[in-house]
Amino acid sequence: MKNYTITVNGNVYDVTVEEGAGGAAPAAAPKAAPKKAPAAKKASAGAGSIKVEAGAAGKVVKVNANVGQAVKKGDAVVTIESMKMEIPMVAPSDGTVASIDCAVGDSVEAGAVLATLN
Repeated sequence: MKNYTITVNGNVYDVTVEEGAGGAAPAAAPKAAPKKAPAAKKASAGAGSIKVEAGAAGKVVKVNANVGQAVKKGDAVVTIESMKMEIPMVAPSDGTVASIDCAVGDSVEAGAVLATLN
């Protein structure tokens, strides 16, 4: 048996892992809840070449633009919340929104593509 301390989202869990006999898979307790798969849509063939990326890890709280909408450099496209602050992710240049690759409530990592522009 081996004991481990695991931290998940700030919660600390002490787990014991017991090796199974005859090469059986090890059993672990308690079992962590499965992570929700991101609902991000894959960029379609018509997606733009200019990426709007998350500047920090956080949660999408607002989608400020729609597909087909013209945006200017500096316009908010998506707003994320990180460390209790709302941070607009802005268009890096003028263009038209080609795809929105996230939804309100999605958790995103820094550098994740949130939208694309043409």
